[in-house]
Amino acid sequence: MTMRRENCLSRKMLVSGKNPLIIIKSSAQADMVFTGFKHPVVWGKKCKPGPLDLIFLIDSSRSVRPHEFETMRKFMIDILHSLEIGLDSTRVGVVQYSSQVRSEFSLKTHGDLESVVAGIRQIVPLAQGTMTGLAIRYMMNEAFTAEQGDRPKVPNVAVIVTDGRPQDRVAEVAAEARERGIEIFAVGVARADMTSLRAMASLPFEDHVFLEESFDLIHQFGLQFQDAFCGEARSRLCFGKHGRKKS
Repeated sequence: MTMRRENCLSRKMLVSGKNPLIIIKSSAQADMVFTGFKHPVVWGKKCKPGPLDLIFLIDSSRSVRPHEFETMRKFMIDILHSLEIGLDSTRVGVVQYSSQVRSEFSLKTHGDLESVVAGIRQIVPLAQGTMTGLAIRYMMNEAFTAEQGDRPKVPNVAVIVTDGRPQDRVAEVAAEARERGIEIFAVGVARADMTSLRAMASLPFEDHVFLEESFDLIHQFGLQFQDAFCGEARSRLCFGKHGRKKS
């Protein structure tokens, strides 16, 4: 199991057959367990990073196979189980894209974890091209707006998950999104292009760019994302400061 990203968490790895078991100890002494490649993450405790407006921007192009899309769906749900979800805490929206962009639900649609998870389970892939730049522009101009539930002075965080090279330009629109205060994590899987991921992501790249060999490995990013937003001093030293406020 490899991942092109370094972290400063203490890890203990126990290997049993084909399914490694990784126990990660946070400074709050909470155990977070990831078992195997095809199993969900089990989180030790919920994280309370303060209010966030979180948008998942997911690639559903035709190159994403059905079982890979299911893994992406589980990946989003795993992250959400680690956060306090609610209209007064972390709000969540999901936008999927291929050759077109479709909002699955906005930041104001769901007020609790159960309804967000139910919304994610109902997503049907678009299965067309890979217009990532178009999707980022939609996210910036539509998803992160007051009309869609975006809150003033609450950090905007976007997690982009893609498996391929964009078929349009991403650098300029991603720079504009970052300039507006949107913190972007770029998660590339399998056929994704590192240059494109870096063009989209916030700085520093070691904290915001993840390139995995397969969809089965993206669960590991969920562990690090959770720790990065827990508000613990040790996490801040490892991952840098996140959650820039909007004016």
